[in-house]
This record gives sequence, C-alpha cells and structure tokens, in this order.
Amino acid sequence: MSFRELHDGDLPFLLPNAWDVASALAFAAAGFPAIGTTSFGVAAAAGHPDGGRSTKDATAALAAKLGRLAVPVSADIEDGYDDDPDAVAAYVAALGVAGINIEDSSAERLIAPHAHAAKIAAIKHAAPAVFVNARIDTYWLGQDATVAATLERAGTYVEAGADGVFVPGASEPAELRELSAAIPVPLNVLVVPALSLAELGKLGVRRVSTGSLPYRAAIDAAVAVAAAVRDGDDVPSATPYPEMQARLVDHDRR
Repeated sequence: MSFRELHDGDLPFLLPNAWDVASALAFAAAGFPAIGTTSFGVAAAAGHPDGGRSTKDATAALAAKLGRLAVPVSADIEDGYDDDPDAVAAYVAALGVAGINIEDSSAERLIAPHAHAAKIAAIKHAAPAVFVNARIDTYWLGQDATVAATLERAGTYVEAGADGVFVPGASEPAELRELSAAIPVPLNVLVVPALSLAELGKLGVRRVSTGSLPYRAAIDAAVAVAAAVRDGDDVPSATPYPEMQARLVDHDRR
C-alpha cells in the first residue's frame, strides 16, 4: 500500500515518529506500515532545542539511512530550513522520502500564508510524488487559533498543492469535526489522549501522528531503568540485545 493510500483506511492512519535508525527499526518491527521523523527528537538527540532550523543536515542524513526500510518514510522538515521556495524544493527532492511535514511558522511566529504556499507549490513542482503535509501552527503557537483562520490557511495550502493538512494542537471534537468537514484533503492531528483512533475517525481525522511523544517517553523509560537499579526495584524488561543488534546488522547490510 502506498503512503498516500494509508490515509484511506477505516481508521485514521497512525504514524509513529522516530528520531534515529534504531527507533525506526523498532516501529517497523512492530508492524507499523510507515514511519515519520520528529524534529524535536532529532534535535534533542543531537543536543539542540527544537526549531531554529538546527535539524537540516541531521534530518537529511537520517532520511538517507531510513531509505533502506521496507516501509515508506515521511520527514519532518520544520519550515523547510529556508525562506526561498526553490531551495526548500531542492532539499525535499534530494531526501528520497515518500512524504514531508512542512510548518507555516518560523522562529515561533506564523509566516504569511502566501509564503508557505509558495514553498508547497515549489515542492510539488520539483517532487510531485512526495506527499506534502502542510502543517498549520495556529493552535500549536496560540496565534490566530480559530477554526476560521486555520481554514483560510488550509485553503491556500490545498490550492498550492498540499496533499494533507496537519493541525497540531487542535483537539476539541467540535473543532476537529468542523476542520475535517471543510478541508478537502486528509486532516492530520497529534495524539489526543482523550480520544481513541476510532473516535477521531468519526470526527473526520484521517491521520494521527505521535510527534515527539515516543522520544520523550523513551527518555523517561531510560531514567526509570537507572532509578530502579539504584533503588533496588524491579528492573523493567527490554528488547534483548541480540534481537536489537540483529535488526541493526540486517539494516546495515541492505
């Protein structure tokens, strides 16, 4: 099944977001049909805060390594790492991925819709097969965080060629229903703890991303292991070393 077709299932397509090869291999081994990357996880693993275009080279390097996976990969490219649409398009075309997320904010501020639309149009011209998920940061940043303002941006991006629209931070059922009904391409949201995939599907959501949640949970789990050893508590189980090593050896040989 193609990456695009994954958005047409009975339930919303759940996209887990990896931050390195090992986490991507683990998601693939668990049976997920596609894998995304997380700019927060990639940045944090390299010792940088999220944003600020710090993940440009690391994301390209990770995408190249994940190209050997048997499942499609979607890359989180922040704002495209450039203000020039042609530079953004060239970057995306060189990634070799099935999809990308590109956000309409830079330095924690929304950019003009036409500027983001220009990037989307340039990407679709340079790499027409890439699924462009246009991320709208109105709710995420608390700037113009209304359905009307979000839909206005969504319409501009869809007209420019966006294949999907991602609205992180939107979580109220009534707003999700209104957004999905008015947006003519698949609506993507982050995990909403209070709503199951089935419930989100009934609201019209077609894709759910885990974002940085797995990375943050993994850090907490690592601390819990060390604390359990220190405190004499039961040590949590983990994937055996030989099994994880075998995944990496197999991936390295491809």
